Amino acid sequence: MLKPILLSLLLLPLLSTCQNNKPTAPDPDYVKHNFDKTEVNIPMRDGRRLFTVIYAPKDHSHPWPFLMERTPYSAGPYGDTIYKRGIGPSGRLMRDGYIFVYQDVRGRYMSEGDFQEMTPAKDHTRNSKATDESTDTWDTVDWLLKHVQNNNGRVGLWGISYPGFYASASLPDAHPAIKAVSPQAPVTDEFIGDDANHNGAFFLLDNFDFDNFFDIPRPTPIKDYGRTLFRADIRDAYQFFLDLGPLKNSNNAEYFNNQGKIWNEYLGNSTYDDYWQARNIRTHLKNIRPAVLVVGGWFDAEDMFGALRTYEAIEKQSTPNDNHLIMGPWTHGAWAGGNWTRFGPLDFKQNVNEYYHELETQFFNHYLKDSAAQPLAEATVFETGSNQWKQYATWPPKEATPVKFFLQDKGGLSREAPTPGSFDEYTSDPAHPVPYIDGIHGGRDNQYIVTDQRFAAQRSDVLVYQTDPLTDSLTVTGRLKADIFLSSTGTDADLIVKLIDVLPAREDGIITTTEPTGYQRLVRAEVFRCKFRNSFEKPEPLVPGQPTEVAFDINEIAHTFKKGHRIMVQVQSSWFPLVDRNPQTFVNIPTATQNDFQKATIRIYHDASHPSGIILPVLR
Repeated sequence: MLKPILLSLLLLPLLSTCQNNKPTAPDPDYVKHNFDKTEVNIPMRDGRRLFTVIYAPKDHSHPWPFLMERTPYSAGPYGDTIYKRGIGPSGRLMRDGYIFVYQDVRGRYMSEGDFQEMTPAKDHTRNSKATDESTDTWDTVDWLLKHVQNNNGRVGLWGISYPGFYASASLPDAHPAIKAVSPQAPVTDEFIGDDANHNGAFFLLDNFDFDNFFDIPRPTPIKDYGRTLFRADIRDAYQFFLDLGPLKNSNNAEYFNNQGKIWNEYLGNSTYDDYWQARNIRTHLKNIRPAVLVVGGWFDAEDMFGALRTYEAIEKQSTPNDNHLIMGPWTHGAWAGGNWTRFGPLDFKQNVNEYYHELETQFFNHYLKDSAAQPLAEATVFETGSNQWKQYATWPPKEATPVKFFLQDKGGLSREAPTPGSFDEYTSDPAHPVPYIDGIHGGRDNQYIVTDQRFAAQRSDVLVYQTDPLTDSLTVTGRLKADIFLSSTGTDADLIVKLIDVLPAREDGIITTTEPTGYQRLVRAEVFRCKFRNSFEKPEPLVPGQPTEVAFDINEIAHTFKKGHRIMVQVQSSWFPLVDRNPQTFVNIPTATQNDFQKATIRIYHDASHPSGIILPVLR
């Protein structure tokens, strides 16, 4: 979800990620000079009214299509004479001529009704009074077509992060006038892979911050929530959350104090129960009629899963479809800005946003304006390592071959099957968890997703496996899979698997002039809470000392490991405070006490009977 900067200049799940990157013109009054602004309350089928802001071109020489964003983060600024500086997904589309519409979703800011976190989708009959985001979008579109002059009868929607969810939610039983929809970094399934949890492991750092701002009660429509639930001056997030202790302490009087409705819903639903399943929009992405452009970022620390899995769900459940995917080297929402040439230590040698804005403009113009632009490729992805845009007829590409790289004795990693009778072990101590990034940070530094991992490799509670230097470049494109055999002296454990590109020396992809040999550049990482290894609905304890297989999918990559580099895998059992601490006992973690947190000895097996490794889709 988009989140404000409450923790530092992170680009975190930030509201400001997109706000600061909103398209602007050299003329700060461009919007005011070229658009008429109208504020209206549009009635829904149940009588509730949703506050809507309409920016219509002053040029009435021909009709225009609608391009709409529905948001929980304010359709403002409010007032007929107060204009946004930039409107639409990009400055280019702003100038191309659209009727831009912004709407406060039900129960947020100036709209009536009650807000629900990730509103569950419902199956409707056309005359039903029941509402969800699909019906609210339908009713809004129907009203706009009838009441806004000079429209051409076509509607597009877009949104980034939480607004991306509302774009996705418009797709089931979409209004016939909706011709093109672009869910961008859409929140999609908050237990399996988006903001709240990954594979059942709670993302503590992000959600503690986000719910402090987003979870403020709103008894009546309001223009400015104006506060947070509590004040927390966090200078060192690692120490702060370690001192906080068990997760239940977040409801102490100085923090949420049981005022956070969504926070309590998160903590009250610690398995993949009806609450989370009802909020999984993927199961409703069937028989989709509008054209779809799903957009995501390889360095999106919030909703990379949402982009990839939304595209996948439409592909699997809607045949035929007009569904497209773009994945670039972006953090959360970074594609909305005018310029993006580098991130952290990476230099892309180009402004990737110029290329993307051309494709995005082609998409909306093609379906909403009958432009002559060619339809997009099925999948357009940026290949990191080589810094190239690639297009594929399918995603993941069918040409990729799954190859298992096995963990070996003495820290080896290779395609050869492991020898019998081998394991490594470490002690996982909840009192001294592995930090997700080196150094002291007040909030989440989203460069962790590409940063040097040598700080972790030096710890005794992190195992390291790596190949010999590659004799040829290796391109890996598609979804990864971890397949690890482990045992614990405890009854639960977290498993974090990291895929790393080890550089032999400084090269052009590194900005600094003295980058030391052996930089361990994180390419992809994921966490899995082991009690969910057989079912997210029905957790099962580990049997102390008994080896068990923990296999799970990891989000896709498109990355070239260059000749002379090494491929590394790191294995650990904490990733703090990005992820909450696992007590390593089989308990309900949101209600766990300090006594439930125990040290555990974790063994990682790599022998003929327990061939641990990571499966990489090798393209060439």
